[in-house]
This record gives sequence, C-alpha cells and structure tokens, in this order.
Amino acid sequence: NRKYIEEILQAERLAMIGRFARTIVHDFKNPLNVIGLAAEMAGMDIATPDMRTQAQLRITRQCARMTNMLNELLDFTRSSSAQLVLATVNYADYVTALAEEIRAEIAERKMVLLVEELPSVPVQVEPQRLSRLFYNLVNNAVDEMQPGGIITFRAAVRGRELVTDVADTGPGIAPEIAARLFEPFATHGKQHGTGLGLSIVRGILEKHGTQVRMVSELGIGTTFWFDLPLEQADDDELRLETERRRPMEA
Repeated sequence: NRKYIEEILQAERLAMIGRFARTIVHDFKNPLNVIGLAAEMAGMDIATPDMRTQAQLRITRQCARMTNMLNELLDFTRSSSAQLVLATVNYADYVTALAEEIRAEIAERKMVLLVEELPSVPVQVEPQRLSRLFYNLVNNAVDEMQPGGIITFRAAVRGRELVTDVADTGPGIAPEIAARLFEPFATHGKQHGTGLGLSIVRGILEKHGTQVRMVSELGIGTTFWFDLPLEQADDDELRLETERRRPMEA
C-alpha cells in the first residue's frame, strides 16, 4: 500500500510539473510572437529609423513582460509574502498605454479592445504586477471568445476608491464553474493553460489589499472588477471627480 501511495504521489508531482510547463509555453507564445514580428520589421530593408525604434520598444516591453510572468510563477510556487514595491501612477495614462500593447496583440486573433474614458487620478500600485493582472484577464477572455469578440476596460471613482471593470462578450461562465473559478489548475475544459491565470489575478489583488469579483451571464458575457484605494486628495477635488463620472453598471 505504501509503495502504491508513493507511486500515486510521484505521478501527481510529475503531472503538476507538466501543467506548469504547459502554462509557461502558453503564456510565452504571445510575447514571443510579438518579439518575432518586431524583429522581422526592424530587419526589413525598407525599415525606417522610426520603425526600428518602435520595434526595439516593443521587444523591450515584451521581454520585461516575460520576466514579470516568470517572477509571478515563482511567487505562486513559493507562496511568496514579499511586500509590493508601490509607485504612484496616473491611472488613465497607465491603462491607456497598457491597452495599446494589449490591443496590438489581440488584434492578431481578430479581437477588439475598447477603452472607455478613464479617471485621471493618482493611485498606488505595483505597475508590472497590475499589468500582469490585465493581461491575464484579457487572455482568459480571448481564449473563450470567437473572432470579433470585444473586451472593454472602464473605470469610475466611487468615494475614495477607483473601481475598474474588464468586461467581455464571451459565452459567459456557468454557475457551477464560477464557484471554483479562481482555484489553481481549474481549467474547466479549456484547451489552453492550466487555470493559473485567474488564481494569479486573485493573488495580485490580495497583495494590493483588495479582491477580484465577477459577474457573468450565459450567452452575454463576463465582467471582472476590482477596486483600488485612491491617494489622499482634496475633498472638493474628489467630490467633483466622483460627480463627473457616471457610475458603471454592476
């Protein structure tokens, strides 16, 4: 019996290693494709200096993204309790720049990313990890949608919090799946990945002192949302910003 149990445990360990390997391969495909296309563009005889500069920028960003992805996987396996290194960013500028990178990537899969007007307010985040969160939510949606699917980023100030929605027009998530959606390796029949994406999203937000929530309707789509605390601002400024923004629908 002991030998049988040891064999079962060893098989489980090997299966887990295989799942991690598939996760890395799947998550690295997109940035590697971007790097390959950028390098090909930079090497063309007709490439202008501006084209080469843009290609270099895209390659640098994707390399940084892959490094961050590896660090997140290492954090997940170590259950790291390391503190975040927070930086103050203008949320509208940060998300707009990130959306440009994501939009170019998912366009190759015939998906559309829309960004509604974003509040230009300061928030404290760890930019690289928050970028990983957006990429994970987008890739999770893209994997489930048909060509022509739409993902929408929107945000609104509510009191002293900034609430962000990431909505898609996918098939929706069944209630029986939703209960285990953020568990590691819960792929629910998906052809790609191992289910680490959403568990990493949850971990990133927990380290920011908040949590991710989700609402979904079959045949309509899914919306993930989370809130971030605003930096202390003048009460009149905060009131005006809150009144200026139309609250998002739940």
